[in-house]
Amino acid sequence: MKYSSISEPLVFLDLETTGANFANDRIIEVGLVEVDANGAREWSTLVDPEMPVPEFITGLTGIDSEMLAGAPRFDEIALVLLEKLRGRLFIAHNARFDYSFLKREFKRVGIDFRAPNLCTVKLSRKLFPEHHRHSLDALVKRYDIAVTDRHRALADARVLWELWQSWHANLAIETIRTAVESIVGRPELPPQLDPALIDDLPEAPGAYALYGEDGSVLLVKRSTNIRQQVLAHFAPGKRDTALVRNTFRIDWREAAGELGARLHELKLSAAQRKPATDLCAWQLVPYDQGGFRPQLVYARDTDFATSAGLFGLYSNRREAVNALRKLVEAHRLCHSHTGLYESKSNEPCVAYKQKSCRGACVGKEAVSLHSARLLAAIAKFKLAEWPFPGPVALVERDEFGMREDFHLVDRWRYLGTVHNEAALHDRLEIRNDEDFDPDVYRIVTKFLKAGKIRVQLLG
Repeated sequence: MKYSSISEPLVFLDLETTGANFANDRIIEVGLVEVDANGAREWSTLVDPEMPVPEFITGLTGIDSEMLAGAPRFDEIALVLLEKLRGRLFIAHNARFDYSFLKREFKRVGIDFRAPNLCTVKLSRKLFPEHHRHSLDALVKRYDIAVTDRHRALADARVLWELWQSWHANLAIETIRTAVESIVGRPELPPQLDPALIDDLPEAPGAYALYGEDGSVLLVKRSTNIRQQVLAHFAPGKRDTALVRNTFRIDWREAAGELGARLHELKLSAAQRKPATDLCAWQLVPYDQGGFRPQLVYARDTDFATSAGLFGLYSNRREAVNALRKLVEAHRLCHSHTGLYESKSNEPCVAYKQKSCRGACVGKEAVSLHSARLLAAIAKFKLAEWPFPGPVALVERDEFGMREDFHLVDRWRYLGTVHNEAALHDRLEIRNDEDFDPDVYRIVTKFLKAGKIRVQLLG
């Protein structure tokens, strides 16, 4: 096939949509160029999205709702489009965008669409790493490609075909073939896995799990690129590893960003994690002479999200006591007044005898001063109380604006993730009471402190 470093038929495709969020937005135009041994053929159609076209999209593409009146819906073109895509390498600029939209639209009409796909942004970066800009506008200018109706689907698909021809006219075939193979990445999976998985794995952040034949969890990890990291486990040099031989199923959860990836990783690893039945924390309580001392409280008896004055999170009593002992010794606190050891009134504690206590136990240090030092020492371990009046959605968007995740959290309990506002309250109504999870607490507090996540109050 002329102008091709690979033998399989190609399809260069571009979509115009009502927006960038594939969960909520819809396709309004499809344009493609089919290339095979018989030459190149073009096809395009407007598509009724069954929703208004935003003014911004009209300004960008020139397509408005009036133009789409009478255009076919996606379900009316689905079979024709599927036939044009079948058996071809799917090539698009920012292919994740177009591929995700098509999979979503096909799924709406009950079609499970899969195709090997190649991103021309990635290919350009591979072939020309010396250049910093690889947008379609930058490439059009760099290769002096004539284009009319920029931001119309067929016009942009033509640009990709022209770009492909330009690269093949100026670079060695083997150079392009090697770059394409490294991006498309189609390693041979072990026989017990469905080979169609290769086309299903998303190039997106999230978490994934590998399972054994009996359903046991072999591995759970989060990743900035699920497809890339999963396929790396099955690279030729790793085919004889126990992990590859024992993997019979792969599951994954896509995410808009790191917060979602971490939360999904927790969910997928739930079977591996031991339940925190003895989860505990220290709480400062008043005692004689106006001072206060640590008392151990357990999550099964106390709501850690709303109780004041809690410090540290520990899996069990032994871990909590060991942590307190280290704190006491580091700050020369009194073993008696911190409850590490009981002793009679005015009797020196063990630490005082070893000259590592300032004498609160024998009256040499005022109880109020000792309590102030204790508070200063333990302050950095203080648990944050739930800062909102009710449940919230932590809203996270990916870098392309294609995916928006609403992570539902209430009193540090993770309730689940939905992808649009309409599903928020439905999800709240079917929630189950979750136990306080220290890992969820640590993840959510970290992201709230960073201030990079939008918080939406849910009343």
